[in-house]
Amino acid sequence: MTLEALNRLPDDEARAALERCCGSRTWAWRMAAGRPYRNRAGLFAAAERVADKLKRADWLEAFAHHPRIGDREALRHKFAATAAWAGEEQRGAEAAPEDTIEALAQGNQAYEEKFGYIFIVCASGKSADQMLELLNGRLANDPDTELVNASREQRAITRLRLEKLLARDS
Repeated sequence: MTLEALNRLPDDEARAALERCCGSRTWAWRMAAGRPYRNRAGLFAAAERVADKLKRADWLEAFAHHPRIGDREALRHKFAATAAWAGEEQRGAEAAPEDTIEALAQGNQAYEEKFGYIFIVCASGKSADQMLELLNGRLANDPDTELVNASREQRAITRLRLEKLLARDS
């Protein structure tokens, strides 16, 4: 879709398109309300400004819209609307050996038990081993520090997904 097309969408369709980029309804509503965007830079800057104002509950809602790293089954079913994007983003986990996938699954479970939400990482360009190393390192964080880290990763994912949404924009 082009930026012009996004600007012209009815509000509900714009919110749905933007929610594919970031699962926070607050973020999607505010982004849709901020239209029209003059250019891509303006859209990306608005995305950051809106993210700056999100509360913990908004971030948790956004995180809940992601499959666990390496969870192929969830990609196929629960997250069908963003499965193609998430699958691309998690390509590094696709070719991982089974023991690495198992270690990711165990790490994800420990992370979720400790923090109350899934491990969020901008997986694009990262191998499964790199993601596992990040996961293990972030498990040592306190909850406040980790929410900052997870929200930073969500921002990076959102940026990539906005770029994908506008991939045909010239």
